[in-house]
Amino acid sequence: MALAAATKSFMLLGQCVPCIKQGASKFKVKRLELDTNLNMFFPKHEFVYAHDPEKKCKSGDLVIIERLPKRLTRLITHRVREVLYPFGDITDPITGKKVVSGNYRDHLEEISKLYGEKGSTFKYDEAPDRGWQEDKKDFTHLETYIKYHEDGTNDPRAV
Repeated sequence: MALAAATKSFMLLGQCVPCIKQGASKFKVKRLELDTNLNMFFPKHEFVYAHDPEKKCKSGDLVIIERLPKRLTRLITHRVREVLYPFGDITDPITGKKVVSGNYRDHLEEISKLYGEKGSTFKYDEAPDRGWQEDKKDFTHLETYIKYHEDGTNDPRAV
């Protein structure tokens, strides 16, 4: 029943996860489900497939997907409309500032200057752009496949 709720929604916000389907991407969509005994909403994650022939989405991207007027297949019911935040790098839409876990980056820098910087503090200004480790430690652009057995090798493309 919960899957029907996700497929009937016109637009959804989802996070891209690894997928082996050709011409489609898989998205994790967070929905709130009401528990009538406690009268509270609890998060529930559902997975939706969306048509993405250009492979605009990579794993970790936050994307707006919209329902197709007619299903392409039994699973593919939506299409990718827009990539909002690549690699999950959140930007506040009102101020345009970068956000880290609910705090602005410049506020965190001011606080660290006020109390003294630690050696382990991550410096966003000195760090290279996100995605620079493609083919080194980031293998999200490669085609994935299902690994049916363990042969002792560690292949980053296996799901």
